Amino acid sequence: MSEQDPTNPKKEDSPKDETPPPMESEEVSSGEDEAPADDGVPESADAPDSGDTVEAPPELAARSSNVLERGTLSATDEKTMGMLVHLLGGITYILGPLLIWLIKKDESPFVQDQGKEAINFQITVIIALAVASAAGLIPFVGGCVAPLLWPVVVVGNLILAILGGLEANKGIIYRYPFCLRLIT
Repeated sequence: MSEQDPTNPKKEDSPKDETPPPMESEEVSSGEDEAPADDGVPESADAPDSGDTVEAPPELAARSSNVLERGTLSATDEKTMGMLVHLLGGITYILGPLLIWLIKKDESPFVQDQGKEAINFQITVIIALAVASAAGLIPFVGGCVAPLLWPVVVVGNLILAILGGLEANKGIIYRYPFCLRLIT
């Protein structure tokens, strides 16, 4: 096992070098104390590997604990701006997220990512509202369908924007379930 450690020279090198020899030599005498520590090390070693292979922006990995404080803003400010981007999207549609994204995108990768996500979702909502309006122009069908589509789109926008704001306020990267990602 110690021969595999030099192949991963970064973070995993020192924890794996220290942990396996005591486990192998003292496993019989104190297996209960060593087994939980050994079980924790490979799982934590596997977690960064799976986080590194996730195809997310290189500066932000989804569900990573290190997504904040990579720019000039503090973690609290990043969470607040991320939350505002989503919540303002639920109220002002594209205007609020666009303004915050344009102002803060260079100061924080987290705010830049969440701003692009909120803008893309608001573009999707505007397209859905346009489709609902176009459906209203169809004779006979439009009179029944359009009045139902508008409230569904507006309420869905508000609910998903609130959920996005709550997740961003926790520092978690939020992805909308129905979103055309036009801005990358």
